[in-house]
Amino acid sequence: TEIRSKITDLIGTGNAEMFYSAYRKNMITSRDIDSIKKWGFNSIRLPMHYNLFTLSVEKEPVKGKNTWIDEGFALTDSLLKWCENNQIYLILDLHAAPGGQGNDRPIADVDTNKPQLWESDANIDKTIALWKKLSKRYSKEKWIGGYDLINETNYKMDGNLPLRELYFALTKEIRKVDKNHIIFIEGNQFANDFTGLTPPWDDNMVYSFHKYWNPTTVETIQKYLVLRDENNIPLWMGESGEN
Repeated sequence: TEIRSKITDLIGTGNAEMFYSAYRKNMITSRDIDSIKKWGFNSIRLPMHYNLFTLSVEKEPVKGKNTWIDEGFALTDSLLKWCENNQIYLILDLHAAPGGQGNDRPIADVDTNKPQLWESDANIDKTIALWKKLSKRYSKEKWIGGYDLINETNYKMDGNLPLRELYFALTKEIRKVDKNHIIFIEGNQFANDFTGLTPPWDDNMVYSFHKYWNPTTVETIQKYLVLRDENNIPLWMGESGEN
């Protein structure tokens, strides 16, 4: 939001729209997916910003209604086709949820002048509606690897109860239309705090943690191995790097 505002100030609203349209069309192309396949990878995690799929709560012309935007779905469809051509799984990751799910602005694109996800029932409802629409659209797609519901929540909450409640609600709505795909569950505090998020509540679920700035030793992931063994559930490290 801050970067876009600065670009708009620099070149104007119309030119900023042209820039972002070109950026989204060219940042990732079919050639990139071909290369990723050649390099030996078998999955891609797509970081989605909700505002390519639906309006913000504040911009909705009718309160409580969801306006859907074609561009986000069309971009995802194109990427899925390229993944299918290469037999690469595409994992959908809600990287920036309505209102923003955490206090790290570069991750969740939080606008501090507006209510965050956890401070607004309207943002919660929009998040649920978005995942239901996505899962219904892609329920039969073989090369969708699954749904990473909320990226890196970073918000102080008692026992992670609001996060747990949202995960329950999302799982319930997704399973009404899609019983085929994995649901990835990230903890609070940048995907690492799973307090209150056990035991598993779905039979096709994975706990996903992120790991930065650690030695690459078994000891640094031991608590996740315990989480796996105690709950008989797979793990997935959705992000790493910088070390």
